[in-house]
Amino acid sequence: MGVEQPQAMNARPAVLQQFLDAAHKAYADTASGETRACLDRVFGALQAAAPATPSDRDHPPTTALLDGALEPARQAGGNLADLAARIADLDPLLSWRPRGGAAPQASESFPTGHVNAMILGPGGIEERSDLWVGLSLLAPGVRYPDHSHSPEEIYLVLTDGQFQHGDSGWFTPGVGGTFHNTPRIQHAMRAPDTAPLLAVWCLYADS
Repeated sequence: MGVEQPQAMNARPAVLQQFLDAAHKAYADTASGETRACLDRVFGALQAAAPATPSDRDHPPTTALLDGALEPARQAGGNLADLAARIADLDPLLSWRPRGGAAPQASESFPTGHVNAMILGPGGIEERSDLWVGLSLLAPGVRYPDHSHSPEEIYLVLTDGQFQHGDSGWFTPGVGGTFHNTPRIQHAMRAPDTAPLLAVWCLYADS
């Protein structure tokens, strides 16, 4: 009787795994408390890859801001600079799309002044339902709408920009800053008037 061979695991594209490794390190540089706990849950789940999904790769005009939005992370050096390089490498595989639906409190420039890229999750490079990883890119002066969702979320901010959640006022995490959104909390973000905003987000749905 032959020895049963284990099933082959799903293999991630190298450029995707390199992005995830770089994001994990950059988050870990400043994450603490609830942010660190969620980070551990997300990247613990990411030890197992999910099937890759074919998708049209779309780059609307707003994505022309990406290279400039990566510059603050490049200038910061270390793990942030490595993450900036990995995002640039991954960009050709990404589909950037605007958010649909209602946009309460958003700026008038919001519809054509922002894009999101789902990297892991519904419609992403890797189809998953347990967690989502993606990017948000806002043009200068754009305010993202108030919104909420059931998964908890952690942000890693790669530029200047302001954020708000729950009853908090607007706060500025700074380049490399991280923070946590509890499930269903209302939150928003806005770019400075003179520069774009770029952030990585991870939502952990498998609570």
